[in-house]
Amino acid sequence: MSSRPEPELRPESAGVGISVRGLSFEYETASGALPVLDNVDFDVEPGEVIAVTGVSGSGKTTLLSLLGGLDRIQQGTVIVGGEDLGRLRRDDLARYRRETVGFVFQDFGLLGQLTALENVELALTIAGAPGRRLRRERARELLDAVGLAERMSHRPRALSGGEKQRVAIARALANRPRLILADEPTGNLDATSTAEVLSTLMQLPVEHGSTVVVVTHDELVAANARRRLPLKDGKLVSP
Repeated sequence: MSSRPEPELRPESAGVGISVRGLSFEYETASGALPVLDNVDFDVEPGEVIAVTGVSGSGKTTLLSLLGGLDRIQQGTVIVGGEDLGRLRRDDLARYRRETVGFVFQDFGLLGQLTALENVELALTIAGAPGRRLRRERARELLDAVGLAERMSHRPRALSGGEKQRVAIARALANRPRLILADEPTGNLDATSTAEVLSTLMQLPVEHGSTVVVVTHDELVAANARRRLPLKDGKLVSP
């Protein structure tokens, strides 16, 4: 009996465009509805690096969750790469996250018992990359691309904060995402590590064709983005 061939990862491709119209969102609390986003409109061109800024509680992380298909659209429309996220069913949202989005979080999210190489390999396995040898080769390429060729065999506890975040970025690239969503990626880093991670993020559109949306309090990160989306009390305001 012949086995079914494993799926192949698609080649690197251009980033997605984003169109958001009339986006509002609220959380239900014990004391009633808590508005978080209020009638937000914006567009992002394919391959842009956008910084979403604002104080804590302004709606930045909620916006990122909606763009990533982690929360359901309540009011308004979010179209990413031609897909209307508000019309997608749960299985379709899971496919969207798997095929289109790469996530980078402030706390790195690496598995401590695995080496840097194994952390990226695991993401490739989940993404459906064919064959262990090809997965390892791809993981090596990704880690080399973020400047960690000499640190692949190290576990997270032996890596600096900046190195951990660059492993996380390499892992986020495993499924060749057209959209990278980064939530405070430099929030736990010193100045040197911030510069390293920032350089890596800014090269993603050039080297991987990804659109990048980063939530940040870091003025250096925001200043290096092509454009800012400042949020205040759930509304977009002028930069």
